[in-house]
Amino acid sequence: MNAIIAVVQPEREPSAAAECSIAATVSIIGDRWTLLILRDAFRGIRRFDEFHRDLGIARNLLTDRLGRLVHAGIMDKIAYQARPERFEYRLTRKGIELSPSLVALMKWGDAWMVGEAGPPVVLVHESCGTPVEQMFHCPCCNTHVTPLQLRNRHQHPADQHPAELQHPVEVQHPAAQIPTKRDTER
Repeated sequence: MNAIIAVVQPEREPSAAAECSIAATVSIIGDRWTLLILRDAFRGIRRFDEFHRDLGIARNLLTDRLGRLVHAGIMDKIAYQARPERFEYRLTRKGIELSPSLVALMKWGDAWMVGEAGPPVVLVHESCGTPVEQMFHCPCCNTHVTPLQLRNRHQHPADQHPAELQHPVEVQHPAAQIPTKRDTER
């Protein structure tokens, strides 16, 4: 006799996004078109027709994504022409603060998704033209911190999972820098 065992996962509460900043952020900007619209906005594109032309996105999808970004306070919709009525979409301070997240996605893509030709775009400091680096910095120790040296610390101890309190994960990485895909292929 064969037994069938079903594992039933409890449904997550709709407020689960409030418990995780990543889940809350992804609920707003987590689809491909929204990320590409944000990329274009950082490149200086502001008008609907420019987004449409650059991305090749369907007009109804572009209207929806821009509306969501405006509703979330990530972009402002500003009229630049009265007849016919036309608008620009500009990043707000809240939107500009997404820059490090987009740069992190770009850097990951540069390391793991591009071929031997290397990254198609390099971010440079406007004043001197030097490529910039993105890193974590500990202001107390005044040192660079790698992703493997980061730990979660809940701001509200009651929210912390009991296993995190009893068994913190210790990860030791022999190299100061995490290897990239290119490093592992050598």
